[in-house]
Amino acid sequence: MTAIDNAYEFSVSELSSALKQSIEDQFGNVRLRGEISGLKVPASGHAYLALKDDKAVIDGVMWKGTRARLNFRPEDGMEVIARGKLTTYPGRSKYQIIIDSMELAGEGALMALLEKRKRVLAAEGLFDAARKRPIPYLPETIGVVTSPTGAVIRDILHRLSDRFPRRVLVWPVKVQGEGAAAEVAAAIAGFNAMTKRPDVLIVARGGGSIEDLWAFNEEVVVRAVAASEIPVISAVGHETDTTLVDFAADMRAPTPTAAAELAVPVRGDLVATTASLGARLDTALAKAAATRKERLSLWAARLPSPSAILGLRTQRFDEMSERLPKALNAALQIWRQRFERAAEPLRSAGRGRLSVAQQALTGPGSRLRAHLLLNAHQKAERKLGLSARLLESLNPEGVLKRGYAIVEGDSGVLTSAATARKSRALTIRFADGAIGAVPAGGAPAKSRKSPKASGDEGPKQAKLL
Repeated sequence: MTAIDNAYEFSVSELSSALKQSIEDQFGNVRLRGEISGLKVPASGHAYLALKDDKAVIDGVMWKGTRARLNFRPEDGMEVIARGKLTTYPGRSKYQIIIDSMELAGEGALMALLEKRKRVLAAEGLFDAARKRPIPYLPETIGVVTSPTGAVIRDILHRLSDRFPRRVLVWPVKVQGEGAAAEVAAAIAGFNAMTKRPDVLIVARGGGSIEDLWAFNEEVVVRAVAASEIPVISAVGHETDTTLVDFAADMRAPTPTAAAELAVPVRGDLVATTASLGARLDTALAKAAATRKERLSLWAARLPSPSAILGLRTQRFDEMSERLPKALNAALQIWRQRFERAAEPLRSAGRGRLSVAQQALTGPGSRLRAHLLLNAHQKAERKLGLSARLLESLNPEGVLKRGYAIVEGDSGVLTSAATARKSRALTIRFADGAIGAVPAGGAPAKSRKSPKASGDEGPKQAKLL
């Protein structure tokens, strides 16, 4: 029997546990330098990643609490130094490092990542000067994205109050650490989504290391600044600090205080400039008025007097007024002569026609024409006699001679018994006179004799023929 046969028999769990204990005891506190690869952050908030170099890979886990304490957001490609303990994961027969802290592996690596990201975003046109908009000269409302507890917001408000007090809206955000970039991007988008938006935005933060300012190098913040419809002034860090937000903003300020100075003019200077321009305008207007008055006087001196302008025309008018009646008379004579010349042929033609008509009446055929005239005369007499007889037959006096009578009342000739009963007195006319009558027992009217009975001859009807 060999020595191997006498070796202790481990179960899988016992061996995994022994390996775990041995590795943790040997590598309980290590610092590991490598490049982040395959970073994943599920809904739990824990981060799962791998640290690699050019020859090997070690898996790593960073719990949610540790990740929240970082002052930068880990990304694939970052070279970092992780501190933690090495352990095993028995469920998958692998070893991994439980990361307790993480820091960037020097500014050189971080700057390399920054330059790489800058090239990518610049290639998309986010930093083009053509897309930058001018800052309003005197905005009504200024939006500020910064930390509400730092000195930055106090410096901005104080500087605005000194130069030109304006309405300020502050959107409080974290300016470093986990979640800072997301909050800054959300604040910029929130200002743009407001119904009454600010006229200009200031994205501000105080100075710090490149790790402290890294939130303003995040792609989500750069894209939010580039997509903003409101002009943006970036004021991140001190004058020597540069972030990618500075390239995407419409204007970069070296400090937060300088951002306030760029946002508004000095009120006193503006008042003085306005007063100076007003005085210059008044002087220019007065000078222009004097110059034009002088030119007008020179032009007026060169113009002739009204009497000189109108004198010749007045004289010409008088001459034409005297000539007008003579011209009218001369024209009238000319037209009379023309009329006489035009009327003479008509007179001659009329006299010729009259002579022809007279010869026709007195010439050899005149008896025939006289006979025709006589026949026409006789026909007219017969028509006239018939009309006289018809008129005589329609004469009321002729009707009375045939035994009829005419009854007259208050309103004249009566044609009905009902009307006769309403009259106070009646007069009945016969051919030889008239008598009175009373309807319904009234007093009779005095009788009247006809003109023939009394011997008075009335007007006789003239004979028609």
